Amino acid sequence: MAEESAIGRLSQACERWIYSTCLCFALNLEEQERSGFRYQYSNFQIEYSRNLLFEIGGRMEQVFQALIDRSRTPLDLKTIKTILGYKHRPKYRKRKGRSAEWEVAVERPTYDLTIFKLHCGRLTLKTYTKGERVLRIEAVAHDTAELHCGRGLEKFPRIVTQLRSILERFTKALSCIDQCFISDETLEQLPARSQVGKTKVGGIDLNKARMRHVTEAVILSASPEGFIASQLAARFRGGGESNYQPRQAAYDLKKLRGKEMVRRVGNTRSYEPISTGLKAIAALLVLRDKIVKPLLAASMEVRPTHGGQNPTTLDKHYETIRVAMQGAFRELGSAA
Repeated sequence: MAEESAIGRLSQACERWIYSTCLCFALNLEEQERSGFRYQYSNFQIEYSRNLLFEIGGRMEQVFQALIDRSRTPLDLKTIKTILGYKHRPKYRKRKGRSAEWEVAVERPTYDLTIFKLHCGRLTLKTYTKGERVLRIEAVAHDTAELHCGRGLEKFPRIVTQLRSILERFTKALSCIDQCFISDETLEQLPARSQVGKTKVGGIDLNKARMRHVTEAVILSASPEGFIASQLAARFRGGGESNYQPRQAAYDLKKLRGKEMVRRVGNTRSYEPISTGLKAIAALLVLRDKIVKPLLAASMEVRPTHGGQNPTTLDKHYETIRVAMQGAFRELGSAA
C-alpha cells in the first residue's frame, strides 16, 4: 500500500463504486460521459496496524501487562514528540472551548479488554488485545492534515509511509515486548506435587532447609559419571545433617525427577542433573541466598547503615542492586 501503484488501484476501486453504483441513479453512463463530470478523491482518516501473534493467550497477557507497567511512566512529552516526529509541541487553536488532548491512558471499555492509548491531538497510538492470541499495535490519523503531507489520493503512499514510521518508533519506545518476560510457570509449579511413573511425589519447597541442602548437594555431586543416592546422602551429611539416609535421598531425587531437573542414567541406579534443571536450581539458590535475603534484610532496617569499613566488590554490587530495586519499586508503584 506504500507503493505508487496503490494510487491507481484505489482510484479504480473508487470509480467503480461511485460511477457504476451511486452516480447512475442521477445520470446514466452516456450522460456522465457527455457531461465530463468527475470526482476527485482525498484521504481523511487512515489506520495502520500490526499484529503480534501468540501461541498461548496467557503469555500474551503477561507480555501486555508488563508492557503497560513498564512503558506508561517513560512515555513523557519528549518521547512522544520523538515518536510523532515533532521538534516542538504543536500548537492548536481552541475549538469550542477545548484544546487538543495529550495523554497516556489505560482504558477498559468492556470486559476482558484493555487498551493502552497514546492520544496526541488528532493522532492516536494504541495497543490492545484482539481475540485470544492477537496483540494489535495501531496508529490512527483521525485527520490526515495532521501529517502535513496533503490529503489528495496521490499522497496516499506518503501518508502510509509516515504512519508506518510513527508506528515503528512507537514499538521501539515500548518496553517488554520480549520473551524474557514470559513466565513458563516453573516457580509456581515447584510446590505442586508431580508424578514419576505410577508414583505421586510431593513438590519442592526451597523454604525448607532439607530441600535446600538436597539441591545444593545435587549441584556439588554433578559429574560425567553421575551419582547414586548414597553419594548424595554423604554429600548432604557433609553439610551438617547426620541423620540423612540414602532412602531419603532417593525420595528427594524422585521429587527432582518429577520436575524434570534430574533423570536416571539408563537402567542403572545412577542419577544426573538435566542441564536446564541444573540452571534452574542454581538460579533459585543464588537468588534466594545472595539477593533476596540481603535485600530483605536491608529493607527492614529502621536506621540507614553507613556501609562497611572496607567494602569489597561484592558489597558494591549489593548496594547497586539495592538502589536499583528501590527505583524499580517506585516505577511499579509499590513504594513511596
